Amino acid sequence: MGRTGETCGTVTGALMIIGLKYGAADLNDTASKAKTYEIAKEFLRKFKEMNNTLTCRELIGFDIGLKEKLSTDDWDIILKKCPKYITDASVILEGIV
Repeated sequence: MGRTGETCGTVTGALMIIGLKYGAADLNDTASKAKTYEIAKEFLRKFKEMNNTLTCRELIGFDIGLKEKLSTDDWDIILKKCPKYITDASVILEGIV
């Protein structure tokens, strides 16, 4: 997310969708909050089960956060690997949202 090499951007995007769909509009709505956390945990578990990690640098094989400029080889890796993670997140979301 934001080229830090930390949590995969597609994971954070999926969590935002879950929050928008199930999140509480009222701070006192603890039931909605609990449901949102449950669904988010399910998403994270499934994504990690499919890909062994939630961390960008582990998913793509290098720490994008340490690079000022990405090389052609870096972009080739990203363009080869990231569509799978986007697809995985979409499939998981479709099944739980």
